[in-house]
Amino acid sequence: MRLLIHSADQVVTPVSVERGRKPEVRVLHNAAIAVDEQGRIAAVGDSEAVCRRYEGQQFDARIDASGRCVMPGFVDAHTHPVWAGDRSHEFAMKLAGASYLEIHEKGGGIYFTVEQTTKASDDELYASLKERLTKMLQAGTTLAEVKSGYGLEAAAELRLLRLLERARRDLPLELSVTYCGAHAVPRGKTAEEAVRDIVEQQIPSIKKLVDAGELAVENIDVFCEKGVFSTDQARAILEKGKEAGMRPNFHGDELNPMGCAQLAVDIGAWAVSHLEEVSTEGVAALGSAHQPPGAVLLPTTALLLQLQPPPARQLLDAGALVALGSDFNPNAHCYAMPIVMLLACILMRMSVEEALVAATLNAAATLGRADRVGSIEEGKAADLVIIDASRWEHIIYQFGCHDNLIAYVIKNGNVVHCKKDAING
Repeated sequence: MRLLIHSADQVVTPVSVERGRKPEVRVLHNAAIAVDEQGRIAAVGDSEAVCRRYEGQQFDARIDASGRCVMPGFVDAHTHPVWAGDRSHEFAMKLAGASYLEIHEKGGGIYFTVEQTTKASDDELYASLKERLTKMLQAGTTLAEVKSGYGLEAAAELRLLRLLERARRDLPLELSVTYCGAHAVPRGKTAEEAVRDIVEQQIPSIKKLVDAGELAVENIDVFCEKGVFSTDQARAILEKGKEAGMRPNFHGDELNPMGCAQLAVDIGAWAVSHLEEVSTEGVAALGSAHQPPGAVLLPTTALLLQLQPPPARQLLDAGALVALGSDFNPNAHCYAMPIVMLLACILMRMSVEEALVAATLNAAATLGRADRVGSIEEGKAADLVIIDASRWEHIIYQFGCHDNLIAYVIKNGNVVHCKKDAING
């Protein structure tokens, strides 16, 4: 056997990902988890009973979790981790009242990052990507959705996807890669020309590389927004991506109501992110859908752009599947899902239980992986976070203290981050 975690004050896990069911967690006291050689959870339950069941078995490692809590590894459902350049100067512009689109139209925002990313070498980009993903892992994230999108042109986007593929193969953090070539309209092109290039050139080129085993690109994203891509243009791109085997998972209803929630339901998207400006009809559509999409909410964006937060309570009350993401990007430097969960509770009035489910099992569902990760159940991957606290709520309650609280991060039964010098017994 690979690992035994015993004597935990609490083991906490989401109960179900069923739509229309109120998010809830189950808490086991004085509990243990046994992990098999494949990195899967073999048993979870009363500590004495689990230890008795495996008495005499050899474990590669044992962790005494006395005074500690164990929960699933966090799943970050929306990140932009591969880029170069510094946009801290835009923070002052936003504080002075400049809107996101005003900065974008003046050549800032995405365009500035595209320019800086183009100038950077592959080695520079990969080094910063690796550093960012490592920080996410150390903050308890064991699965992250990761986007391209700071290339826009075909060759530049393929370059970023190759860097993400390298990270996917090399790093312990599990990645779900998203092609986001429709992040903005490239300079010198109209939106219609950009759509044609994406549909006729970029998506087929990516599909060829995926079919050849050179890339693993699971999702396709579009920034559907006034002044960027219209709802009809987003539909054309997303449907073409879906034909190529990618799951639609896109930005929508962020700055203006664009009908993106309804579009997501119509095309069978797996997720739609942001939703700060989602309509009442959009909320109802997401709540009544029997299959995906999930609503990926990004409270860091609402905070930093000073937007009205997404209507989490209305979405939850309607029965929508609500997930959380950090929206890590050059405009929002947040690596840590514990901070995202706290902001969800404060800004969007989510309960701590709803926030934890949204940052684990529901986020995994938006990436098609809820059957394998996101909860502590027999047969699932042993993706775990162990914190130095006797109640699990402290990971949210102690704002910004996750570095001190997180004792272990475990991926597939392997300790990938440890606050201590050595595993205890």
